[in-house]
This record gives sequence, structure tokens and C-alpha cells, in this order.
Amino acid sequence: MEKIQQIINKGIKEYKEKNKIIGYKQKVIGAIRKCKTGELGAHKYICDECGYEEIAYNSCRNRHCPNCQAGKKLKWIEARKEEVLNVKYYHVVFTIPSEIYLIALQNEEKMYKILFKASSETLQELARDKKYLGAEIGFFSILHTWGQNLMYHPHVHCVVTGGGLTETNKWKEKEEDFFIPIRVMSKVFRGKFLNQMKKEKIEFYGENKYLENPASYNELLQKMYKKEWVVYCKEPFKNAESVIQYLGRYTHRVAISNERIIEVTETTVKFKWRDYKDNNKMKEMIITIEEFIRRFLLHILPPKFMKIRYYGILGNRNKKKKIEKCKILTRTKITKKKEFPTLELLKKVLGKDFNLCPCCKKGHMIIYNTT
Repeated sequence: MEKIQQIINKGIKEYKEKNKIIGYKQKVIGAIRKCKTGELGAHKYICDECGYEEIAYNSCRNRHCPNCQAGKKLKWIEARKEEVLNVKYYHVVFTIPSEIYLIALQNEEKMYKILFKASSETLQELARDKKYLGAEIGFFSILHTWGQNLMYHPHVHCVVTGGGLTETNKWKEKEEDFFIPIRVMSKVFRGKFLNQMKKEKIEFYGENKYLENPASYNELLQKMYKKEWVVYCKEPFKNAESVIQYLGRYTHRVAISNERIIEVTETTVKFKWRDYKDNNKMKEMIITIEEFIRRFLLHILPPKFMKIRYYGILGNRNKKKKIEKCKILTRTKITKKKEFPTLELLKKVLGKDFNLCPCCKKGHMIIYNTT
């Protein structure tokens, strides 16, 4: 049994007695608890060489389950390899102030959509401005809602091309650092986000109930207009391979991996976390099982909510033609897309044959029947 599954099994009954869990989050927890157990059925594998038999329990395939992301991640990365251009890429992160975290928690789908909309429009509009670049860039955005300590911290990571396609179908980029000043991005993003909050029908509960008063809500928004919003741009990726390595770390990550959990007792969980405010030092934290479950539940997204989105030349509209054009302009090698079954893909990327018989080391395990 994996550690997160073990933690949930230990504490979920008591947690439910003390706290309400929204329906779709209960379904996610139920899926993780059943993952790779007899409740979801099983496959019987048999070696085509020596006849060795093995039972493999089915996975839940839930996107919040740490056991079920490896295959999905590798397939997604393989697809993105076809879109990576021979240009600089930048990693831009948009965050929102902690003063509106509770509003975001109480209006997850609406606020996350605003976060995507405000950040994507900021990048696209400023990039099209001839003062900065004067071209259509390409990027994808990934929503994360957590910090290393598993607390609530909604933000989007954007992987952005260091240049773009002009109206005359030419590739344009600048030799210097990222073409949009950080302070300009921060101000535009802040304005767009707060403007959308004014338009959206936001709901308020509990300690936020007072914001139903228009005067109180307007006062909060005015405070947010005066506050400096955190947007930052990391060092550019050195090459296309660096972009791919980045994708592997960020795209299909869940709030916390089993590898970061050090110890689980009857009442507590100890896990590793990186403290970015203290020179990126790796530390250890001990919290109760109840608190761990509370934090884990914060990061379960609404059903069918798309946490990875594509914009500009990577958007769905004329994407194939634009990518082909950009590859020619940037002298990027054009390759034919190949589809690999999951096990073949794991072998290709990780160099390990996961289908090899563990007994004879010669034959391969094939499905004999399912239960």
C-alpha cells in the first residue's frame, strides 16, 4: 500500500466525523483508497516463455492519485516534443495575494478560470505590443494550488516561447532577457484579474460573509489594486531538452508525492518540504493525519476542470499549420509523430522493460484474463 493511500485509510473515517467533504472530493478520496486493490478488479499476467503467473490489481486512473500519473505524464510529454521549437523558452509564474485565498477556495472553478484568463491575456496582449515584441507567442499554462508545505497557494506556471510569429509570418525574438518587464506584467495581470472579479458572480460563506455587502467587497478590491502582485520569470531554458525535463517535473504532479513522505505513525505524518523563503533549504515537517488530509483535500480540483491550457501559436486554432510554419522559421527539425503504447513508452524513456518476466528474465508478461 502506498503512503498517501495508507494515510487516507488511517484517518478518513475520523476526519469525516468532524468535517464535511464535498461530493466530488469524496469520490476522489474513494478512488485513491481503492487504487490497486481487489475492489477495482485485477489482471492475470502469464509469461509467454516460462508460464510464470502474476496478479496485477487495476489502478483508479484518477488525476489526483500519485500512483496513476507516470503513464499519462510520459504520453503528454511525447506529444509536446512535437511542438518544441529551437528557441529560448521562459518560465513565468503568476500568483494571487493571500488576502483572496479564501474567496478562491469558496469559488474554485470561477477563480481558477479568472486566473487562467488574466494571466494568458496579459502575456498575449503585451507580446503583441510592438513596444515589447510585436508578435504572437506560444505558451501553455499549468495550474498548481499548493506550496511545498501542502498549504493553499494557487498559481499558474507558464512555459513561454522567447519569440513569436509576426503579422507578416516572420519569426521575431529579442536577444536580451524576457521581452516583457516583470513590473508591467504584474500591473496588467492585477488589473485584469480584479476586473474579472468585479464581473463574476462570487459567492461568500463563513468569515467571508461580510463581503456580500457591496461596499465591503469594493473596499477589499481597492486594497488589492494598491498591493504589489507577485509575478516572476525564471532563467530561460538552455535548450529544447531542458524544456522537456521541466515538463516532466511540473505537468502531472499532484499536491505531494509518496517519495516526499518520510514516516507515517498512527497519528502523524512526517514529510520533506523545500522552504523557498529560507534559501531553498530542504526541511522536515510533522503534522497530524487529520491536518494532512485537510491540506490534501484543498488541492482536489473541480470535476473536468482543465488544469493545463494552451495559447497563441499552441492554441487549438490552426495549431498544426502554425507550428509547422514556426519550425521552418526557427530551423527546428520536423519529425513525424509516433504513437507508443504505455509500456513501450516507459521502456523508450526510462530504458527499462517493465513487461519483462521477473522469473525467467527472457519472456514477457501477457494478459491471461481479467477479474
